[in-house]
Amino acid sequence: MKKRLLWKLLGVNMLVVAFVIVVVWLAIDYLAADYFVVLMKKYNISPTSSHAMFVGAIHRYLIWASLGAILLSVTLSYYFIRRMLTPLTQMTRIAGQIAGGDYTANLDITTQDEIGQLARAFSRMADSLQRIEQLRKTMVVDVAHELRTPLTNVQGYLEALVDDVVPPSRATIDLLQEETQRLVGLVESLLRLSQADAATEHLDMLTIKVNEALARVLPVFEAKFSGKSIQVDTQAIDPQATVLADPHKLAQILDNLLQNAWQYTPAQGTLRILTKPLKSAVQVMLTNTGVTVSEDDLGLIFERFFRGEKSRSRQHGGAGIGLAIVKELVEVQGGRVGAAVSKTETTLWFSLPAA
Repeated sequence: MKKRLLWKLLGVNMLVVAFVIVVVWLAIDYLAADYFVVLMKKYNISPTSSHAMFVGAIHRYLIWASLGAILLSVTLSYYFIRRMLTPLTQMTRIAGQIAGGDYTANLDITTQDEIGQLARAFSRMADSLQRIEQLRKTMVVDVAHELRTPLTNVQGYLEALVDDVVPPSRATIDLLQEETQRLVGLVESLLRLSQADAATEHLDMLTIKVNEALARVLPVFEAKFSGKSIQVDTQAIDPQATVLADPHKLAQILDNLLQNAWQYTPAQGTLRILTKPLKSAVQVMLTNTGVTVSEDDLGLIFERFFRGEKSRSRQHGGAGIGLAIVKELVEVQGGRVGAAVSKTETTLWFSLPAA
């Protein structure tokens, strides 16, 4: 492909050079030569021999100039066109590798022009594909892990009941119910995540006050926060802070963030909720005591199935889907999400367009 395109571009340049040479040749034969004859007659000089010498000399110089122009044009065109096509050739090769499942190839970018910009965009696309593929593999492993543990427990208890190893008691039934609810919760989380992916098709954008939306969600968590003696501070919420959002999806965003705060705030900790006006948006921040994620992992906490608690202990619960749903729902409404950590606190925030 590269060679065919190279010779096509060189052929176009040669056609342009040939056209210029033909135009100059004809101009000399029909214009300059006639003007030379008129000039000779004006001064009473016989134009016959002089005209032939003039035309012959001009043709010779034109031929040598044309050969030089063609050589220079071919050399420069070949150099610059080949340099321009090199990133395209690399992108073709890397695209083939990506199609074969190899995302490790690097693109050598040496230009700053449109081809260089295309190469950079292609490189970013390849990096994104590599990250998505890694997340897909991780997701498969995590889903298998999340399903295997409760299924294994249920199978073990059922086999013990069948073999009369464990008597059918209320405690055994409660354990089976707990594991079953865990499976149902995971399936429901996956369903909510798939619904968040398609949320753009069912948006009912309304003007909503943040404090009113929070007032409808927060009471659901009062008992949970009280059970861990967590103090919730909402005094920094601007009562006039208004966003343009879907009320049901905003409620789900707040619900998931509050659930996350309850899970990862230590007992007798604090949770501060505040709003901050931006240029054309409103930012909502939830800051809780306790740090369960490192700064290196901040860019991953909104990815699917990511959990900062690397040991995968079930005392924190969850499958790492809640924040991924938050990200999907916020971005589909034209907002952004982010996180920050300090020595003693973790902050999750999202922003939505101001109404």
